Amino acid sequence: MAMAAGHMMRCGVVHPGVFPVLLPKIHRVEKIMSRGSQVIRCQVHDSRGFTTVQPKIRKVEEIESTAGQVIQCRAAVAWEAGKPLAIEEIEVAPPKEMEVRLKILYTSLCHTDVYFWEAKGQTPLFPRIFGHEAGGIVESVGEGVTDLAPGDHVLPVFTGECKECVHCKREESNMCDLLRINTERGAMISDGQSRFSINGKPIYHFLGTSTFSEYTVIHSGCVAKIDPLAPLDKVCVLSCGISTGLGATLNVAKPPKGSTVAIFGLGAVGLAVRARIAGASRIIGVDRNPTRFDKAKKFGVTEFVNPLDYDRPVQEVLAEMTGGGVDRSIECTGNINAMISAFECVHDGWGVAVLVGVPHKEAQFKTHPINFLNERTLKGTFFGNYKPRTDLPSVVEMYMNKELELEKFITHSVPFSEINKAFDYMLKGDGLRCIIHMDG
Repeated sequence: MAMAAGHMMRCGVVHPGVFPVLLPKIHRVEKIMSRGSQVIRCQVHDSRGFTTVQPKIRKVEEIESTAGQVIQCRAAVAWEAGKPLAIEEIEVAPPKEMEVRLKILYTSLCHTDVYFWEAKGQTPLFPRIFGHEAGGIVESVGEGVTDLAPGDHVLPVFTGECKECVHCKREESNMCDLLRINTERGAMISDGQSRFSINGKPIYHFLGTSTFSEYTVIHSGCVAKIDPLAPLDKVCVLSCGISTGLGATLNVAKPPKGSTVAIFGLGAVGLAVRARIAGASRIIGVDRNPTRFDKAKKFGVTEFVNPLDYDRPVQEVLAEMTGGGVDRSIECTGNINAMISAFECVHDGWGVAVLVGVPHKEAQFKTHPINFLNERTLKGTFFGNYKPRTDLPSVVEMYMNKELELEKFITHSVPFSEINKAFDYMLKGDGLRCIIHMDG
């Protein structure tokens, strides 16, 4: 493939002995050193200066820039509540001010997608493109975007970080005023319009991400730039559930060394509560599904309690097991009764309960005020108290440094054309996370 100086190219890199990754940085060729039909050695200029590219590790393909153009691609569209998604050819408009357009390479299915797809307990909004756990590459950026560039490897996130509001400027909060989650918004915040359409008919966005599409447009404040060597088919799960459970432990509950922790709900988020990393020595899993117990052992859970095995409140069972209550509890189900139990099972004087699950909008939390007066603490957390753009890159590094074993969470894998299988797995409670390969 002959190249001329000044030509634009995309380089894909396979790093020997490391992760095979696609590194689609767009460079301008400054000097050709050798040529071949597939692999060349060249010198390129990027934002970091001149880089000599060695032969046999870089494969070059010519590309035609799609920046500023409408892109036609596949998307899995939900036309009706609870009906199988349909793979459709859609149009994706270019990004506008402070927006980026991403090429999604891998996405996974989270229970939140299923909840809103079923339209239980919320206002239906269809047709819609769901999906919010994903990994991809920046294809183009809109006006005003300065911290992202085409070729960057990123994780889209359902909440954001504008870095300018009062919440973003406070270290203890990640509740961005501008980009906080809004489940009912189906369009971009800049102009109230969708970037997706079929034959001119708009399709609604979901959580500002809509990753069940080969290309999507997202506000730049909801995109975390990560290490390009991180395998996107693994770290994509960090853009929602796994980070939520991990952050609930490390950033909010903060169990002291040698403490006892109860985890309510042993799904993906609950199993991501890595209490042992934080120093806990006794970790009690609470779940009504006994089939989850064996799997939970691989994640450090040491004991198990099934509330259905007892004729009294599970908080009384836990208090008896632990001599008055656990030091920390983390609730990951969204069930209001589990939330109350998680609070009432912590030890008086120092116990801390952290609520992670999202309850039904009409649910009410009821407990006796004496539980607070006896110095029990109740906390809530949103996305594990992580600021997406600031903190997610370091969570990815935890995986790269072998401090997190994301592979344990990935139990299934399907091509994009078979995305409905991922819904079947989730509805049957079969597995934790299903990775959807967008090229399939």
